[in-house]
Amino acid sequence: MTGGRSPRLRRQWRGAALALAAALTALGVALDASPALPRLPGLPGSAAVQWAVPTAAAGGFVVWFCRRHLDANRRDPTTGTSEEGSRASEEGSGTSEEGWGTEGERPRRYATLGLANAVTVARGGLFAAVAGFAAVEPAGRVVWLPALCYGTGCLLDLADGAIARRRGRTTVLGAKLDMAVDTLGFLVAPVVAVVWGRLPVWYLSLSAARYLFKAGRGYRRARGRPVYDLPSSAVRRPLAGVQMAFISVALAPVLPVATVRALAAVVLAPSLAVFARDYLVVSGRLSSGDDGG
Repeated sequence: MTGGRSPRLRRQWRGAALALAAALTALGVALDASPALPRLPGLPGSAAVQWAVPTAAAGGFVVWFCRRHLDANRRDPTTGTSEEGSRASEEGSGTSEEGWGTEGERPRRYATLGLANAVTVARGGLFAAVAGFAAVEPAGRVVWLPALCYGTGCLLDLADGAIARRRGRTTVLGAKLDMAVDTLGFLVAPVVAVVWGRLPVWYLSLSAARYLFKAGRGYRRARGRPVYDLPSSAVRRPLAGVQMAFISVALAPVLPVATVRALAAVVLAPSLAVFARDYLVVSGRLSSGDDGG
């Protein structure tokens, strides 16, 4: 079976979706029983219901996005080698023969979701849990939960890619899903920090920059204008890591608000500069040869 939506793949996607829903439901039940999560006045429902609405929306996006791109569950031809696929078979993944076509053909699609993609979905669930705290204001130990969920999701960002490479299962689906989950995290976590007063509202320009960059590329394609490849960069990934670490700290009650807000400008400026430079490159206004990173 080489179809991107084989029965086995669909079953595994449903299993991942149900596991995500069950985990978030269990967390919601636990929060409902906690006196440290008072409901916000002016909003309907209990505190758990208030938390559940944005959480369900974010979690639903993750499983929908994964389902939409199941056809991309094929080996990414830009990464790895066929030797990795052979090693994955030797290590017992049992799927490498479905990730490769004959020489010169497009790589076939995997019939299983894969451990790395499952980890990425779990990351999405953690970020979805963070989203719910935009609608509630916890107290006590619960106030640490958003930082814990977001920080754990960021650490797992190192794990899913490493697992994919180790098992020879770097897929187009994995790359798309990883980017979507990263973007979700960079949206919901800063929003929570802003709602709680831990970050200034202008820090949300980081979240907006990601969507504006994608919208700009889409607009150019729709108008028939050239869109150039984005070159590799030595600073793009490290800067994203710095943002993840900073947002985790901003969500945790470890630094005074004044200190967090002062650091926000220092941390944000380089990332916005890279977004601007990258758009100038893909729009042809700046040569990729000028990419100093």
